[in-house]
Amino acid sequence: MLEPMMITLILTSMLLLTLPLFFKKLEMKITKIIKLAFLTSLLPMMLILKHQMQNINVDFNLLNTGMTNMTMTLMINKYSIMFLPTALFVTWSIMEFSTWYMTNEPTKKFQKHLLIFLISMLILATAGSFMQLLVGWEGVGILSFMLINWWSTRTNANSAALQAIIYNRIGDIGLILVMAVLLSTLGTWDVMSTLTLSTKDTLITLGLIMAAIGKSAQFFMHMWLPAAMEGPTPVSSLLHSSTMVVAGIYMLAQMHPMMNTKYLTTICLCLGTLTSIYSALCAIAQNDIKKIIAFSTSSQLGLMMIAIGINKPDLAMFHMITHATFKSTLFLCAGSIIHNMQNEQDIRKMSCTKNTLPTTTTIMTINGITLAGTPFLSGFYSKDMIIETMMSTNINAWALTTTLLSTTMTSMYTTRMIFYTTKKFFCYKPITAQQESSPQQMFPLIRLTLAATMTGTMLMPILSNTPASLTTFMKMTPLMTIIAGMYMTTEMTTKLQNTTKSWKFISHLAFFKLLHRILPLKVLKFSQKHSTQLTDLMWLENTGPMAIDLLSTTTSNIISMQKGQIKKYFTVLLITTTILLLMQTTLTL
Repeated sequence: MLEPMMITLILTSMLLLTLPLFFKKLEMKITKIIKLAFLTSLLPMMLILKHQMQNINVDFNLLNTGMTNMTMTLMINKYSIMFLPTALFVTWSIMEFSTWYMTNEPTKKFQKHLLIFLISMLILATAGSFMQLLVGWEGVGILSFMLINWWSTRTNANSAALQAIIYNRIGDIGLILVMAVLLSTLGTWDVMSTLTLSTKDTLITLGLIMAAIGKSAQFFMHMWLPAAMEGPTPVSSLLHSSTMVVAGIYMLAQMHPMMNTKYLTTICLCLGTLTSIYSALCAIAQNDIKKIIAFSTSSQLGLMMIAIGINKPDLAMFHMITHATFKSTLFLCAGSIIHNMQNEQDIRKMSCTKNTLPTTTTIMTINGITLAGTPFLSGFYSKDMIIETMMSTNINAWALTTTLLSTTMTSMYTTRMIFYTTKKFFCYKPITAQQESSPQQMFPLIRLTLAATMTGTMLMPILSNTPASLTTFMKMTPLMTIIAGMYMTTEMTTKLQNTTKSWKFISHLAFFKLLHRILPLKVLKFSQKHSTQLTDLMWLENTGPMAIDLLSTTTSNIISMQKGQIKKYFTVLLITTTILLLMQTTLTL
């Protein structure tokens, strides 16, 4: 009895989202429709969690002929049923904020793009077959290209959108490879059948990891993530919180039974630790407020990958949900400050917003310390559980040390960002009056902040495992790293900063120059050199000097017949005379 009701409610919440795409009268009510879909999705989530139901698969026949049977499978489990209301809640808040932020833009079209972006992610989250997964996977990729390039007259927006689609296409090769191998070996694309029948094929699991690296911006494929900040702030907020960048981690969590081998989890652990530490280092050296938050997203994605690497997909989902609430709020706060400061994004030119934008600054501070992992806020519960699990398991000590360092750096760049935006002295020129009067501006921030403070407490009994048995010192280690990072940052920001070699090194750790400048320059120079040599040898010489030499030699041979070879001339004369005499004799007879 419960299953049909839950399936009906989930389908209703998803079908509600499609109404504004077909009915023009509902275009102005997209925010309300998403709100209604969110409220509808809460009931099935509570029912599944209360009754501890396992996977529910619903098949819909799309095409059934004699030779072809196409079905769409809706997979409902603990992960998808918790991700669905999270994505809807975050999108509802972002959509409401965008009505204020994008006042002078074609809002209807912009909100439709955001809505299709959300629908693509929900298709991916509830996919019961790899074909359906590919549709959602490609959908979020294409919509991200369109939304990042929303202000298409900007050169940076064009290049950022191209980076996003190219890097994601590299990762897509892995997913397409997985589908090809599954079809040739198992003859099915059904997810549950794959998890049941698969014999942990190495090629399949490596393809899944490759796809996750590209989509979730892991180490050495993370260069597109900060560049994606060229899109409008609502796009950055949605893309970094609950849609595209978490798609790879979400897929690995769903397919985790296939990856339960030591070397595959070690790959995920190494990728996660490298991504976390390098992104945190890059964030420390950034001055663009949106890029700081973007690099923090990459660092937190690394932490989620670490949770996959220690065989704890529940903790990865736990951190994904808590991260969606406070990260979307941070982006919206940054957008509010940027909008009120006439599109200024450099934190060194911001100051004293605690006086001019007190509510926004307070909300940003609360969500910033949530990101850092302050106790009793949502970020603390999810991050602390991952670190405690690492301490209680038999893993590489370097991975644990690196994770603790990245946690320290998270509190460092968060404190630095808050300090520069709220410090005492004014650093900007007189501008128009700043305001927080719009309900569409403030209500989403307050709503998301409440979620960021309470989500961890509500979800910890559901998604966390049995608490690890650790000593008091080990229990306090994550908290001590957070406090140490905050203290070091307050000491550093009060002193004069010089651009040292180490600071330049940290600021270049994103490898933009390596992959986007130095490597292409070397390749182009090599190509230019060899193409020039080939052109010179094959075309210029053959059509120039060598052609003239051949022509002059042939002409000279034709013109100069007399070379003093008497014997040859006399022999030719005798033969010719003999032939003529024979011909004359024959004609006479």
